Amino acid sequence: MVITRIIKNIIPALPSDETHTNDGGELQFYGRVRDMENGQPIVALDYEYYEGMAEKELQKLGEETMSSFAISQLDCIHRVGKIPVGEASLRVVIWSKHRVEALDAMTWFISQMKKDVPIWKNAVLEDGSRIPSMCSQC
Repeated sequence: MVITRIIKNIIPALPSDETHTNDGGELQFYGRVRDMENGQPIVALDYEYYEGMAEKELQKLGEETMSSFAISQLDCIHRVGKIPVGEASLRVVIWSKHRVEALDAMTWFISQMKKDVPIWKNAVLEDGSRIPSMCSQC
């Protein structure tokens, strides 16, 4: 099963899920806004997206990940809008029988998401000005 969402509010806390009795691995990744971008202090990241297209591409990528890796479920929430330092902009949870499959799937999914899903981010500096975020590792 693949569940993907793009939201404008705070990413909700993840409740415990004891239903995955066939899975030994549950990998959770939270991407958070750091306080520096390109060596400059920032107060937030502002995420923009191609509405309609981003949702479709995120779901398509989730389904491709499911078919390419031995995982049983992928759940992704990506937040858009202005997100203050310290808050989460991304949550991905992957379940699999073993950790290796989940780790490989997570790495691939996030790397592809940054390439293929039309979501862009700008860093908001302390003076309110914005600069594009160009970090390929972020």
